[in-house]
Amino acid sequence: MANDTENDPCHSNLHIDKGNPRISAIMFSAGVIGNLAALILLEIRRRKYQSRQRLSLFHVLVTTLVVTDLMGTCLVSPFVLAAYSLNTTIIAMINTEPPAMCEYFGFCMTFFSLATLFLLFAMALERCLSIGYPYFYGRHITKRCGYITIPFIYLVCAVFCIMPFLGFGDYVQYCPGTWCFIDMNPLMPEDRVYPVLYATVMLILVLSVAACNAFVVYHLVLMYRRRKLNGGSVTTRSKKDRRVLSMSEEVEHLIVLVFMTVIFMICSLPLVIRVYINSVGQRKESHKTDLIALLFLSTNSIVDPWVFIFLSPSVLRFFWGALCKSSLGKDTPTQLELCHPSASF
Repeated sequence: MANDTENDPCHSNLHIDKGNPRISAIMFSAGVIGNLAALILLEIRRRKYQSRQRLSLFHVLVTTLVVTDLMGTCLVSPFVLAAYSLNTTIIAMINTEPPAMCEYFGFCMTFFSLATLFLLFAMALERCLSIGYPYFYGRHITKRCGYITIPFIYLVCAVFCIMPFLGFGDYVQYCPGTWCFIDMNPLMPEDRVYPVLYATVMLILVLSVAACNAFVVYHLVLMYRRRKLNGGSVTTRSKKDRRVLSMSEEVEHLIVLVFMTVIFMICSLPLVIRVYINSVGQRKESHKTDLIALLFLSTNSIVDPWVFIFLSPSVLRFFWGALCKSSLGKDTPTQLELCHPSASF
């Protein structure tokens, strides 16, 4: 960081440039309230359906995603508000070399952004196996897989984020002095490997999630046509497989997953593009653009729970019912299943 600070005052400022804490306060409040409300809804749903059926793996992954977003908000945002209130930058909060607070902040930002996308990928892959390979899913994919996958995701993200502490990459402060993140535009060309690696991992995960969602949509269309030809019935080998092939459940899960994926793409791609632009050509700082990209990235954990709340099964059923009432003609069994779903997260 020492070489960077000679050329970039923002990396070493001890007092905050002009700024308004109002946006950060609103984002923090919306993130905490939204994630807590989503957790309450998930708990209510868990208790409601506990006696009827086992909780699905998708429910476990959604709950983990909400908890992860809440942790990310609570472990990062208070320091932004404290910096504004004290008129002290992140690196000046704890005067150490290297700056411990900045490294903590950058680690959290990087860790939770990666963990969120890995969890979205796990959710998309779970839906992909559920709808595309129902017999394999019904016999081999259980909640235990989730309990193993989640710690593994956290471990992989932690190992990746520890690399700057070992000399591979760096965490630096960004203007106005309330943010620390991976150095997206390092001085030495060889130091650009780490931010490019981060952006590439993000891009691969985003494309993988999109591919899984497209796969699920394709198989849902096939399922709808098959049930329409068979009079709305599909024979399965067991009750477990029949639960897996519940079309209404798949549609509800897919809608939530697609919206979360689109939002994450909107929030993460500006940062990915910014890193790739910085990796080519001559080094040229633009902290205003960097800050916009970081704001987009931090917005994801705030918007995700509200997407879940507004697209919860009860809300979707209301819209399904309104849509079905407005449709003409005699309902087929498949249409009735979609209009009157009984599944839940």
